[in-house]
Amino acid sequence: MSPQPPSTTGLRVSSLSQSGKTPFSLRPDAATLAELAQSLELSGLRKLSFEGHIEPFADTDWRVVARLGATVVQPCVVTLEPVTTRIDIDVIRKFVRDYTEADAPEIEMPEDDTVEPLGTWIDPAQIMEEALALAVPEYPRKEDATTGTIRVTEPGKKPMTDEDARPFAGLAALKNQLGDNSEE
Repeated sequence: MSPQPPSTTGLRVSSLSQSGKTPFSLRPDAATLAELAQSLELSGLRKLSFEGHIEPFADTDWRVVARLGATVVQPCVVTLEPVTTRIDIDVIRKFVRDYTEADAPEIEMPEDDTVEPLGTWIDPAQIMEEALALAVPEYPRKEDATTGTIRVTEPGKKPMTDEDARPFAGLAALKNQLGDNSEE
């Protein structure tokens, strides 16, 4: 009896071709797209595809080479109007049997961020979701969206400007005033 895969797309490492490539092609259905859009806080997600292969790498390791394509809709950070972005990226992940993590609480990011520990399963859907989450724009903005200057103050007072907010603006004015007095 074989243990159950983590998902319906999980591939057991021991079942992968040792001498060639194991191809995969994922095109999630509408319900999965809606669920993924909600988890990534997107207004919409369509045309999601993840195609590639898993191949042997080194003696005991595996490499996933794939292409992610998606169209995401998000609210503009300035106007809240919908912004549609097309994402087309190459994805590479290396699953290494002898992977070790540093025990130190403060570590630098590894030079190769495509390396992951090798387990019993490799799940292309999980890799697709992670790659999509990393590729979605953090601050989507419409091309013509601009931010205006807002100045708020009490009635009857002069609003503070950006120049007034500079920490050394007062010192520069004082220096100029002292420079003018010394010339007299």
